[in-house]
Amino acid sequence: MLDLSDNKVVEITKLADADFPIEKADVQAFLKKDEEEGYAECSNRMLAHFLDGLIVHYRGRDESVPPRPVEKRITNNVVLKKLRVAFQLKDVDMHQAFEDAGFPISKPELTALFRQPGHKNFRLCGDQLLRNFLKGLTLRVRGGGQG
Repeated sequence: MLDLSDNKVVEITKLADADFPIEKADVQAFLKKDEEEGYAECSNRMLAHFLDGLIVHYRGRDESVPPRPVEKRITNNVVLKKLRVAFQLKDVDMHQAFEDAGFPISKPELTALFRQPGHKNFRLCGDQLLRNFLKGLTLRVRGGGQG
């Protein structure tokens, strides 16, 4: 979606924590197919650092706010939230991304994705939903969407 070099992925990941152990070879291993030699699975911790770094990369660091702890488990809902923050997306932008992907969702459906897991209206973000959001966001970021 972002067309980043391996070095840029390392740089962005380190924005969340300069001491985080990641190198270009790690990124290359994450991007291989699981049947390819040298494939490595991207851990929750690694993905959390990358997403937090993405927020810093696009929005800057607010020194007045203490850093939030890194999530132990990254769900599709967390990915959605972090991308929303990184790209400063409002509800209308989120709806447009889903619409651009040919996968429109209602306002209550979108709101439910951002609720706390214990809330009665909370809804898990499934893989298909996240894939369609990423597809729509890609169109937006690369200039192919209407937003």
